[in-house]
Amino acid sequence: MSNLERQASLTVCGGRGFVVAEPVRELLSPRHVRLGESTEVRRLLPNLGRRMVGAWVFVDHYGPDDIADEPGMQVPPHPHMGLQTVSWLHEGEVLHRDSTGSLQTIRPRELGLMTSGRAISHSEESPRPHARHLHGAQLWVALPDTHRHVEPHFQHHADLPRVTAPGLTATVLLGSLDGATSPGTTYTPLVGADLALTAGTETRLPLDPDFEYAVLSMSGETDVDGVPVLPGSMLYLGCGRTALPLRAASDAGLMLLGGEPFAEEIVMWWNFVGRTDEEIRKAREDWMTSDRFGEVKGYDGGRLNAPEVPANRLKARGRVR
Repeated sequence: MSNLERQASLTVCGGRGFVVAEPVRELLSPRHVRLGESTEVRRLLPNLGRRMVGAWVFVDHYGPDDIADEPGMQVPPHPHMGLQTVSWLHEGEVLHRDSTGSLQTIRPRELGLMTSGRAISHSEESPRPHARHLHGAQLWVALPDTHRHVEPHFQHHADLPRVTAPGLTATVLLGSLDGATSPGTTYTPLVGADLALTAGTETRLPLDPDFEYAVLSMSGETDVDGVPVLPGSMLYLGCGRTALPLRAASDAGLMLLGGEPFAEEIVMWWNFVGRTDEEIRKAREDWMTSDRFGEVKGYDGGRLNAPEVPANRLKARGRVR
């Protein structure tokens, strides 16, 4: 999925100065962003109060939307570099195409993982015809400097490992949780898990104290370490936790995101992750004037034009508590 904002700003993320080294409970409110004609997303990362969680650098939650009489998701071909995109659905389907030739329909609780590396372009759309409802999350993972120029590639995994306990099913989409490891390729220590809880469940999820964590609420009513977290909001949890108490007042769906704090400072703009504003500007120019990002074949429509990069140069690297 793309960042379709036409006034995208250069954002500095990463660096251990952003990390809270102890357990906290910071409730993050979403920013509402239009994505095409019929989809509105709730953007949780980057957030005014929190830029990253481990290597997770971008989180959008959308739906559940009734798209029976709507085109649904329609994101034209657009570029990425320096990151991985993670497509995760609870309802509906998304058709993925990219410039490596990948063509894949992604269905609920199947992992669509695209590694942009040095450069890739892709499109995402609701198939024709499509299911009535669309509900999911789109997430980005920043690549470390040692791997950010890898060859672009796409992975699809329909069968993912699960961790179960009374009233809880955790599907591990990336990294490892309680001994279960996803087949998805990762480049830094991290975890992403989809948590399904039945009404009345009280449980404790094992965590790695060296990771920082956040929980995104997808549906239902859940208390996370005593804090009510409503759908479309996210609770940042800091580091130093060995377990996470969960209590579901109703059937509920959550996403657990975590990872080793990302030590490098990065620059994010539009759909690019780089290290300097000069690198970002060059990527924008290449998308508009060269074939660096390849061609998405088969999409019925034109590709997305890039907005203008802000004229002011990036000078200070601010800090978030």
